[in-house]
Amino acid sequence: MHLTPREQERLQLFTVAELARRRRTRGRRLNAPEAIALICDEILEAAWDGLSLDEVIEAAGRVLTADDVMDGVADIVTTVQVEALFPSGTSLVAVDRPIGPGSATPPGAVRTGEEPIEINAGRPRTTLTIRNTGDTVVYVSSHYPLHEVNQALALDREAARGLRLDIAAGTALTFAPGEEREVVLVPASRKTQERA
Repeated sequence: MHLTPREQERLQLFTVAELARRRRTRGRRLNAPEAIALICDEILEAAWDGLSLDEVIEAAGRVLTADDVMDGVADIVTTVQVEALFPSGTSLVAVDRPIGPGSATPPGAVRTGEEPIEINAGRPRTTLTIRNTGDTVVYVSSHYPLHEVNQALALDREAARGLRLDIAAGTALTFAPGEEREVVLVPASRKTQERA
């Protein structure tokens, strides 16, 4: 198969655009070459489908927003130009500001409520004393079954069965060597709570 330089460029553009589509589908933000390739590919396909020049430019401006690209890409990709084949012939399509504005809240942003949230609301609480008898610091994470913790921690393991620390998920308490502390516990699960 013999391809003209123009056909080879079209295939290269498609390949980068397809890579961009796959990354975008996986939730990855695009870099500048990927963003440009994706917009150009959409322009070429829209022209091939018979849309007018104005319709192609309008469609190109909806392909990506600032939320879809890496930081700064929307600022450096200020214009995209590509020659597209329309039913009436080849025309240069120029799209100014091809990457639209993002949402007010960037991806991955954390929104907090107005009022504090009580963790483990409605769960019965138990108080227990724990002492570290070892010579190293021991960490106990939020959802670890307390009766199975490191043997260096001295506690009433039977009383701790089915319970965990009453702390925020993903956090932990540390017990320094020789430290003794009173902790608050809650049922490890709703089933444990129902059996209690």
